[in-house]
Amino acid sequence: MKALITRKLGMTTTLSDKGAATAVTLLTAAPNIVTQIKSSDTDGYQAIQLGAEQSKKIGRAQEGHLIKSKANARIMREFRIKDEAELELNIGDQLAADIFSVGDLVDATAVNKGKGFAGVIKRHGFARGRKTHGGRSYRRPGSIGSMFPQRIFPGKKMAGRMGGQQVTVKNLKIAIVDPKHNLIGVAGAIPGPRKGLVLLKEAK
Repeated sequence: MKALITRKLGMTTTLSDKGAATAVTLLTAAPNIVTQIKSSDTDGYQAIQLGAEQSKKIGRAQEGHLIKSKANARIMREFRIKDEAELELNIGDQLAADIFSVGDLVDATAVNKGKGFAGVIKRHGFARGRKTHGGRSYRRPGSIGSMFPQRIFPGKKMAGRMGGQQVTVKNLKIAIVDPKHNLIGVAGAIPGPRKGLVLLKEAK
């Protein structure tokens, strides 16, 4: 199973042999430790829990997960597994950047940047009203419902908080793998700010 907890460094550009430029997102992939393995017999589903980034203090809730693996991970995340054949790892095993190869397809999950309270034009791409011939509705949302049934239906596109949500971008291609510096380069953009947490998993 190919999965890693990484952090976003930023973006750069790579050039191919023919001179074509490709935007690449750089991720730091510090070694991950397998802290728990869940099976359908004991937990009802199959998953592997990975821990990353060393911590001096360990909370009581984490102690049970970390004692067996002899790790002091600060961040722990779980990756679901569908095929039992992928459960080849053992508790305490380390995963690093070299588990991925150039050309692999991955799914990247991260929390995108928060934009605060935004109007309907920025949040949903509404068109503004005309500014000529007496038009006075420029950036307003317009009518939000009729008289019946005297309420707003759930899911109505209106102004509100934008961003700060978990997003998964699928089928991104690995462009760079540098095990010496624990770096992974993914072609394309990955949501989230610099130093933001990014979960990489092999695309299915």
